[in-house]
Amino acid sequence: MDSMQTQTSHKGAHTPLYVSVADRLARMIDQQTFLPGDRVPSIRNLSRQLKVSINTVKEAYALLEDRRLLEARPQSGYYVCNRLPDIPADPEIAPSDISPTGVSIGEMVEMIMRNSGEPGLVQFGCAIPNPDLLPIAKIGRMLANEARLRPVDHVSYTMPPGCKRLRTEIAKRLLDCGCTVKARDIVTTTGCSEAVFLALQAICRPGDTVAVESPVYFNFLQLIQTLGLRALEIPATQREGMSLEALRYALDHNRVKAVLCITNFSNPLGACMPEERKRELVNLLESRDIPLIEDDIHGDLGFDNERPLAAKAYDQTGNVILCSSFSKTVAPGYRVGWIVPGRFQPEIERLKMVVNLAAAAPTQLALAEFLANGGYDHHLRHIRRVYAQKVAEMSEAIGRHFPAGTRVTRPQGGFCLWVEMPDEVDALRLYARALKHKITLAPGPVFSATGKFRNCIRLNAAFWTDRLEGTLKTLGGLAKEMVGS
Repeated sequence: MDSMQTQTSHKGAHTPLYVSVADRLARMIDQQTFLPGDRVPSIRNLSRQLKVSINTVKEAYALLEDRRLLEARPQSGYYVCNRLPDIPADPEIAPSDISPTGVSIGEMVEMIMRNSGEPGLVQFGCAIPNPDLLPIAKIGRMLANEARLRPVDHVSYTMPPGCKRLRTEIAKRLLDCGCTVKARDIVTTTGCSEAVFLALQAICRPGDTVAVESPVYFNFLQLIQTLGLRALEIPATQREGMSLEALRYALDHNRVKAVLCITNFSNPLGACMPEERKRELVNLLESRDIPLIEDDIHGDLGFDNERPLAAKAYDQTGNVILCSSFSKTVAPGYRVGWIVPGRFQPEIERLKMVVNLAAAAPTQLALAEFLANGGYDHHLRHIRRVYAQKVAEMSEAIGRHFPAGTRVTRPQGGFCLWVEMPDEVDALRLYARALKHKITLAPGPVFSATGKFRNCIRLNAAFWTDRLEGTLKTLGGLAKEMVGS
């Protein structure tokens, strides 16, 4: 390893050196430079190689232990943790698998969403943040202060494009994503789902085909179904997200109106598309005049210090529509989202006014203040580390309690795990059995318009604590019963 200097992010903010060292080792582990069971350099050797202090390396290794990437062995050193086998990196792509289909998944999804509001259930199902990790007191004070300081704005309509102060703060933050936009280029929405809904409405008409990654976030399928569209499922991998080779084949053989995907820490795979692939995706669609709708709702939840760029960063023509919200990071109930519509802005502003006139003013004002005073950055630094640890700990527990042959993704951001179990395990039956034990989960078939992934489930690690190990053991036992039956 070559020498290393103090790191600075593209915002110019100082990054603790131990975090940079930890991120560097984490990337080498993820890229399999160091394999499970390998011994990594000793603290003293790495200190000498990188020309950093011994204490810096100690802190870096402690951070990697928290993430369950390294383990210390007495009198021996530090080793890469053993993990469950990865989900296969390259999907098998057959022409028959890539054809448009209608969508009908509503009933099961509605049940899963209703479960999220049941206080007596263990919440492994919906991808909702842990309220214990949200800045409830801070954002509540800001909501009250804004109502006092801006009484008229607080009760007024914020007509599209929305609250200017919030849009200005979002524009500043978009520099982290590699995007240079003006406040006027942003439209506030009622959550990210509405942003995606407006984008689909602006581009598509009933009967049109939308290409989506597979497995795909089930809410996208609901939106497609509601608008009378058809879904074209493009295989995705945990390492690179949507397969661009499969997408190119699909575009050659199908008339596609738009492409919808999550490029950073996708739901449910947790995949982060490499930067060169994002550029390739944007160029491919631009050359065919097919809009890209990019959901970046998990982009701020990466476990590494550097935030990944959005595909929008490579957009030169306004062909990429960027959607996001603060629902996964700050306050899901505030329903504060936003969209950068590119060349579709006039139509999306018109649709926003038709659908619900304006997003709520009080919560926009509170979020604007939270962003402006630096509270958001401080909050992110905390939850990124906590979620990285929870994801790693839950993954290890799955390995202890689920059937032999189970495989799980290794996301580098967000808080969801995609679990692939032996073929004998039926996720829909497991869902029904788990509910009897007061456990929720998201069965694999709801992440596909064609009912694929019957032996897969998505689990939410946001609520993970050691106290839930017994609950996960029960869920793993139910899965084992299916293998043995």
